[in-house]
Amino acid sequence: MLVLSASIGVGHDGAARELVRRLGRRGVSAQVLDWTSLVPAWGRQLLRELYAPSVRYTPALFDKIFLDLEHPNRAASRLAERLCRAAEPGALAAARDVDAVVATYPLAGRTLGALRADGRLGVPALSFLTDPAAHRTWCHPGLDEHLTVTEATVVHGRRYGVAMRAVGPLCAPRFSRPKPRATRERVRGELGVPSQVPLALLASGSLGMGEVEHAVRALEYHPRAWSVVACGRNTRLRGRLAGLERVVALGWRDDVPDLMAAADVLVHNAGGLSCTEALVAGLPVVTYRPIPGHGRANAAVLAGAGLAAWPSSPVELAAAVEQGHRERASLRQRRPRAGMWWIDDADASAIVARYAGVDGLGDAADVAAG
Repeated sequence: MLVLSASIGVGHDGAARELVRRLGRRGVSAQVLDWTSLVPAWGRQLLRELYAPSVRYTPALFDKIFLDLEHPNRAASRLAERLCRAAEPGALAAARDVDAVVATYPLAGRTLGALRADGRLGVPALSFLTDPAAHRTWCHPGLDEHLTVTEATVVHGRRYGVAMRAVGPLCAPRFSRPKPRATRERVRGELGVPSQVPLALLASGSLGMGEVEHAVRALEYHPRAWSVVACGRNTRLRGRLAGLERVVALGWRDDVPDLMAAADVLVHNAGGLSCTEALVAGLPVVTYRPIPGHGRANAAVLAGAGLAAWPSSPVELAAAVEQGHRERASLRQRRPRAGMWWIDDADASAIVARYAGVDGLGDAADVAAG
């Protein structure tokens, strides 16, 4: 198998790595290739360096670009299609000796869909939608399969005229494994957070994007709540938050499952991998001040499916954190099965492996659990 991802943030790569791990447990050899390495240098620089600054400094422009990508004749769509075509020769060369190709990045899926549609790619091509909200860039009629995390995305994707299949999340198994009860107290002690107060874990992606500081200030409306902010690689954000009362600002961390075990609610603004990981871990999820474009689209799908509350004011956010704090106490008494909010017996790697002629190699839940 070949998995086409993109090194833009960590969500697409995270899903790709987990898919490769699960395929390996099913006896399928797979490797990840960065789709952006297949486009010209100017396109690679545009995708990697324009994304975060436009979200941060010109959100209205980013929102317009996102909306324009829904319309084939607009400039943003024409540019995206140009990049997809430029990646075609590299994608064909990379797929020469594989049984199937999977995309975890939307433009990579469009490249594969075009190649399949005109017969140049002779092996099956699939996409795995990492976003809760479908989008035109995620959907191509030439693809053999569109895999999604939940039925909510399947319903949302019907507007694009392609069939989708919900197969559950691609999260590392450490998020679904129950944590010892002592983990909560240990992590809170290390962070300097009192044991009994409501604790919100704020996630804004590896780049620390969006109105994170506004969310921190909004949480001050709760008289006791603390904030632990995952700033990712955004050292400036971490510096601005350092020293604030009832706030712990963290850099890049590899112990996110432990942080989630210590928290009462995840507050996110994009609907990416951290949001899915929290749902897998049984941590209540709240969307607040989502970033433009896909962030707002994801927020609407998550709220509509009842997967994440979407408060619109500081008072509502404080109330959502309090509710999460109470729910979390109940969850610690009876942790739900990880599969309760999607399809228990589905798994992306099982679907993908069948395209390599591999079937019946272990229960999907066992493969996902590692």
